Amino acid sequence: MSRWSILAVQLPNLAKSLALSGLGRRLLVLLVPLFTLGAYLLGGEKWLLLTALFLPLPFLLRKSAPQRTVGRNDRDGLTGLLVSGAFEEESNAVLQDLDGSGMLSATLCLELDRFSEVRNRYGDNAAEDVLKYAARRITAALRSNDVIARTGDARFAICLDPVRVLDLEICLQLASRLQTALEEPVPLQSVSIYPTCSVGFCLSSRLGHPNGATLFEAADMALSEARRTGVSSIRAYQPGFRRRVASRRKNDLEASKALDRGQIQAWFQPQLCTNTGRVSGFETLARWNHPKRGIIPPVEFLGPMQQSGQLERLASRMLAEALGALKAWHKAGWDVPTIGVNFAGEELQNPALLDKIRWELDRFSLEPQNLSVEVLETVIAGTPDDVVVRNVNGLAELGCGIDLDDFGTGHASISSIRRLRASRLKIDRSFVTRIDQDIEQQRMVAAIVTMAERLGLETLAEGVETPGEHAMLAQLGCDHVQGFGLGRPMPFEKTFEWLRAYHAHTPDMPEIPQRGL
Repeated sequence: MSRWSILAVQLPNLAKSLALSGLGRRLLVLLVPLFTLGAYLLGGEKWLLLTALFLPLPFLLRKSAPQRTVGRNDRDGLTGLLVSGAFEEESNAVLQDLDGSGMLSATLCLELDRFSEVRNRYGDNAAEDVLKYAARRITAALRSNDVIARTGDARFAICLDPVRVLDLEICLQLASRLQTALEEPVPLQSVSIYPTCSVGFCLSSRLGHPNGATLFEAADMALSEARRTGVSSIRAYQPGFRRRVASRRKNDLEASKALDRGQIQAWFQPQLCTNTGRVSGFETLARWNHPKRGIIPPVEFLGPMQQSGQLERLASRMLAEALGALKAWHKAGWDVPTIGVNFAGEELQNPALLDKIRWELDRFSLEPQNLSVEVLETVIAGTPDDVVVRNVNGLAELGCGIDLDDFGTGHASISSIRRLRASRLKIDRSFVTRIDQDIEQQRMVAAIVTMAERLGLETLAEGVETPGEHAMLAQLGCDHVQGFGLGRPMPFEKTFEWLRAYHAHTPDMPEIPQRGL
């Protein structure tokens, strides 16, 4: 076979291959003159004519992708980025020609961590400014052909324009670059906000025949895994994620129905006075008694219950069971002064909260001082002068104790503590661990205790595991302690056994001197 015959056979196939690839389409203007010139040099005017006629045909006959015009309704009003529906359509257009072309793409999902705290603490205007900065920084870090959308309150999605070379390392570098850009401080009028960002991504090569929806779903799964790991995390999609997500969704569905089925129960953990050694109260803790999996901690069901709007119902259930337990202890002759119940932001925003508490106390014939309302420090730190403040102050005026939970891990100022009339600081367990061996831990707790004394507040240390930690906290002047080393959370029926056992040994407990540092 002559070289002319070979060229005649191969030319249409070569042209078709180029037409199917993104590279061939983009270099059409260069390739047609190049091939026609080569044909003329090899075969003269005859081959020049044949090449000029047949080489463009595969490009001309190939069905082109429908061009879509992005309208105003396809754009997010705040950031100017695409919305979710438009992102899926644009991603489909990008990904439809990947098969057989040798080109690669990826979708990345990003979310600003704990963005609700930014909104609660600084207000809606500041939160919107942070989102605008985020959108501009993402756009500046990418190419003009990459598809970018805002898919949630603080969520963004990116579909990369196809390229020849794209692997896990390149995507990790891109995710890290985007993360660095988003975590630059955001300057506002009176303060700079330091956001953090989690990223999940999926390469098109990880899925068989990806489209916009499937690639986004995989990247979103990777983002969920990143957020479960902690703030400022990056995760790449793996096939096992799908099984984990399916299992988690099943768990979430069961959790949302557990309250109606009576499976959520109040458990109680004792609190001890360091001066007298006596029981100063119990903290009420929610536990899910699953019929097959056994006892499940709140970290696995509070999220689903929040999403299904059941936190207020859960708080009401815990409050009623807590007051009922306290009434039963008193009736049995046990001296338990207080019962603590946790209240999150949703419950504290209920305008009818004070009336509800009064009614429950009256129903169980208890006094307000028998109830300690536990509020997270992060709730106080980010609370403006609104219904939450009025509710907390109203409970304090009623006579209830206000415990500031997890103190030392948030950003509550002294003025906010006094404004919300806290009566006790609960020192976070991170300051308690190995306090009998770590002088820095001792100094930190001593400073908290001294500040509390000056403000007229009591202190309670959480997470006490050993007798050494218990003794050191007592010497430092901490008023109350609780933790696994003293008593684990237990169902109501087992509290009587624990109280009997504890009081049987109380007379043998030595007096612990105060203030050793």
